[in-house]
Amino acid sequence: MAAPIQRMSRLLLKTLRDDPADAETLSHKLLVRAGYVRRSSAGVWTWLPLGKKVLDNVARVVREEMDAIGGQEVLLPALLPKEPYETSGRYDEYGDLLFRLTDRRGGAYLLGPTHEEIFTQLVKDQCASYKDLPVILYQIQTKYRDEARPRSGVLRGREFQMKDAYSFDVDDEGLAASYRLHREAYVRIFQRLGLDFRVVSAVSGAMGGSASEEFLAPAAAGEDTFVDCPACDYAANTEAVTTVVPPRDDAAHPPLEELDTPGTPTIETLAAHLGVPASATLKNLLVKVDGEIVAVGVPGDREVDLGKLAEHLAPATVELVTAEDFTGRPDLVRGYVGPQGRAGTAFRYLADPRVAPGTAWITGANAEGRHARNVVCGRDFTVDRYLDTVVVEPGDPCPRCGAGLTVGRAIEIGHIFRLGRRYADVFALDVLGRDGKPVRVTMGSYGIGISRAVAALAEQTADESGLCWPREIAPADVHIVAAGKPSATAPQTVLALDLAERLHGAGLRVLVDDRAGVSPGVKFTDAELIGVPTIVVAGRRAAEGVVELRDRRSGRREEIPAEEVAARLTRG
Repeated sequence: MAAPIQRMSRLLLKTLRDDPADAETLSHKLLVRAGYVRRSSAGVWTWLPLGKKVLDNVARVVREEMDAIGGQEVLLPALLPKEPYETSGRYDEYGDLLFRLTDRRGGAYLLGPTHEEIFTQLVKDQCASYKDLPVILYQIQTKYRDEARPRSGVLRGREFQMKDAYSFDVDDEGLAASYRLHREAYVRIFQRLGLDFRVVSAVSGAMGGSASEEFLAPAAAGEDTFVDCPACDYAANTEAVTTVVPPRDDAAHPPLEELDTPGTPTIETLAAHLGVPASATLKNLLVKVDGEIVAVGVPGDREVDLGKLAEHLAPATVELVTAEDFTGRPDLVRGYVGPQGRAGTAFRYLADPRVAPGTAWITGANAEGRHARNVVCGRDFTVDRYLDTVVVEPGDPCPRCGAGLTVGRAIEIGHIFRLGRRYADVFALDVLGRDGKPVRVTMGSYGIGISRAVAALAEQTADESGLCWPREIAPADVHIVAAGKPSATAPQTVLALDLAERLHGAGLRVLVDDRAGVSPGVKFTDAELIGVPTIVVAGRRAAEGVVELRDRRSGRREEIPAEEVAARLTRG
């Protein structure tokens, strides 16, 4: 049976003509203007009746596909004890992102940002033998992260709804099978939701594990950057892109030579002074990794991607050095740092793979107003660790086929990890194996942003008139507009309410605009703003039993007898 008819004369709904003053993204503007959400405080949102229906529809699709792969739904608490997160080390790793609180007895708690620790403990308590595995558990629940700058409406909030699932297997082959099940389920979920998405390689970062992939919805409002290869099926988050190192000239290089280069503390001033391209220079960015000064070397024409660097070094904290960090360090000459004679002593030296052994560079000479050229990697300095650290640019070579990559922005809507035994090791999650000996369980972690998916759909499907929901997750199948005189006895109102009953009886979800005292123009504007897939207008020919059928997405319109509407819509 379809949900009860929603009558706008009784619905808690207030649409707005103007965009909220603080809204920057399309989804933020439209979800507020169409009466789907209301700001409660910074990064915290109330989901109003229409918005709650959309949110619940996304959750329904997720539940159906998770249940189809054997997932079992549970609901863990959001208020969590501190101890499990201290045991895993994430109580400190999360830092200021955690909401921390103390109860009246002095007990320390936190609001759950994610639940790996608690799920691991649950399975340790409930599963004792290999016969109890494999098992897939999931929940749909509110998560909490104390974002420093919540923005973009429900896209980046301090409170958000998420589906997190965890698989538990006795061996790596089982984990691979569970991972594949989830990957296939995620593809079905996002297809059903009507999202345009990409599955891209990602870095595991603080989550750990052997592999991870992200599901990204391309959108201008996205905070993630990803690459696509137009010549093959390679796609990756820019943080996971690997560098293709061009062939190098192995000819012998001249000896290192120091140069007077006064007033050249930047790559731009140095390149102009010497008349060389920036790509011939070596940029050495100083950062602090858990408080230790570390240098990162990249070609002078490239920028260091600090997010990428932080992902590679997680869970360590990475931050830029400040002027104060040079105090008492005469071995660090600001603007003229070079790795020769300093790498491995004054600082650990990390480098982009382009700074390969045998390559020669112009770089700082560790003295004010001086640089050095013919500084050769492997001869004059060594690299402690190679990391892909540069900002990826359009046209960079695809690591798979060599074609030029394209770069785009996207919203992360899902992320899957092969966690392995990180949390199982922390909590000694063992079961008895087939031979009667303890076996360490291996895990997978699989997340979907439920509220983020709503925003991503709004970003991708909206047009200049408002929201335009796919039918699977829209708050109704059909929006009926009574467009005549504002009277309960007007033929338009009578026909609209009669048609609403007939469509409801046919199993359709119905929203009917029966508001008195509201002009047809306002009703039409609201219908387009709200974004239900089909709009039916009981207007000038209502007395004849004829209505106008409008397709919200295509804009196609036609007049048909009201008695044919149910058959037309139920045929799809």
